[in-house]
Amino acid sequence: MSQKLVERLQQEFGADILTTGSHHGDEFITVAPEKVVSVLTHLRDREGCEQLSDVVGVDNLDRPQRDKRFEVNYLMRSWQNNHRMTVKVDTEEGAPIPSVSKVYRSANWAEREVYDLLGVPFSDHPDLRRILTHHQFEGHGLRKDYPIERGQECRVPEDLFTDEDIQQGARRATDLAPELGGVVDEVYPSDLLTVNLGPSHPAMHGALRVEVLLDGETILDSKSEIGYIHRCFEKEAEDHTWAQVMPYTDRLNYCSAMTNNSIYASAVEKLLGVEVTPRTQAIRVIVSELGRIIDHLVCVCANLVDVGALTNYWYLYNVRESIYESLEKLCGSRLTTNYARIGGMSHDLYDGFETEIRHKMEELVQGTNDVMNLIARNAIFLGRTVDVGVISQEDALSFGYTGPCLRATGLAYDLRKHAPYWGYEKYDFEIPTGTNGDTHDRIMVRMSEMVQSRSIVLQALDNLPDGPLNIDDHSVILPPKEKVYNSIEGVMNQFKLIYEGIKVPAGEGYGYGEGANGELGFFCVSDGSGIPYRMKVRPPCFPIFSSFTHVVQGGMVPDAIATLGSFNIIAGELDR
Repeated sequence: MSQKLVERLQQEFGADILTTGSHHGDEFITVAPEKVVSVLTHLRDREGCEQLSDVVGVDNLDRPQRDKRFEVNYLMRSWQNNHRMTVKVDTEEGAPIPSVSKVYRSANWAEREVYDLLGVPFSDHPDLRRILTHHQFEGHGLRKDYPIERGQECRVPEDLFTDEDIQQGARRATDLAPELGGVVDEVYPSDLLTVNLGPSHPAMHGALRVEVLLDGETILDSKSEIGYIHRCFEKEAEDHTWAQVMPYTDRLNYCSAMTNNSIYASAVEKLLGVEVTPRTQAIRVIVSELGRIIDHLVCVCANLVDVGALTNYWYLYNVRESIYESLEKLCGSRLTTNYARIGGMSHDLYDGFETEIRHKMEELVQGTNDVMNLIARNAIFLGRTVDVGVISQEDALSFGYTGPCLRATGLAYDLRKHAPYWGYEKYDFEIPTGTNGDTHDRIMVRMSEMVQSRSIVLQALDNLPDGPLNIDDHSVILPPKEKVYNSIEGVMNQFKLIYEGIKVPAGEGYGYGEGANGELGFFCVSDGSGIPYRMKVRPPCFPIFSSFTHVVQGGMVPDAIATLGSFNIIAGELDR
């Protein structure tokens, strides 16, 4: 499908398509900067590419075969046609690329990130400023000539709203008065109030800051600030071997760490051209679905606390803690795990794991049933969630939604079904959807997804394959310890893998999977060495949180808190 799409684009744009090609089955085209808006508009309007998944910048400073300093990749996805492709643009230092934020809303934050970390400017961008580093930061952290050890402190806080913003808010309040049932009187800037939600506040579910402009309790406007726990994942990846990156991945969405580990391993395996064994695939399915369950459990129970339903927290959190007991026995840690390996897993399941998990899946049924009995027809719960934080399916796609938040709008799309990996096509499960795209639907979709994940786990346990755990390739997997202890070849094999890393063939590829919050992807660029040249994470909650100010506008502060909880923003994944 993508190859045919490339051919149609060549027919439409002719010589404006500078190059075409593919990396590991992923088709791409290269266009001149001045053509990127027209090409992406055509993809949206004529080819059904409803979504710009991400924008990835690459510094070519240490890639001598590249003519221009920077490469910008637009990762396009069509849900209705089930295909993907990448549009590439090459640019020099300081040469602006036209912003595509008017074509896809997800480009607003995605382009800001490329500008912040690489210094690539985007002309006609509505709000081109830093996003992950602070406003006093000098330089661009992901450039190859920016030293990794150089840190910079922020000493002066930034006011997100200017006097001009407040004046515009006053004009908006005057226009909204009749719609909200108020008297049509002019609202003055002095009547409005700016309030900070976060960055350190229980209602924010992490180190997030939102400054809201209020007329009474009505939110006229808001601006978000992130980056408070930016751990420089992508910069650190350029300073470590492919295997050493693994422990950083579970600090992304630390509520479903094993899922992150496994999807990252699959992304590198895609570049290597290797396929893991059936047993490893089944184990990855099991631990990833357990990760989805515990992630949804904490999301729903915390969201219910936000709307005043504390009792439900214990029904769900106790189940989560019970599952953590088995995960701790499996890999030695609870919250941040390190179980997957490139080419396999660190070790096999322990004796009794299957029996324990089957019992815990019954505990899950009891816990979710108890909660549904409390909230399904509860007037307070329904009043706090129905028609609160509504987003249309069209807007959700434009903002880059994936996962439960997208499915809550009615789109039954799940990468496990439509781009299956790890043998997901062999499992029988449904894709829960909502209808209204509101806070209630987002909660209920997650409740239903836990039921489906339970079914997948039990199916995987029923059909767990025998056979080897890891691939038989010691250029990827560490040799058995008996070979290390008893042969010089084994010693040198392990030494080279540890110190030099897995030699991933030069090239690039995008590996992805269905994380708990949606599409978790890793855009990997290799120069043939044992260290990634570029590692870009596509965090599912980054585009979702970019829509927060749009979704809460016109609502009230309590509605904003309920909405945020249903988005399930995990700051470690958001900031990286």
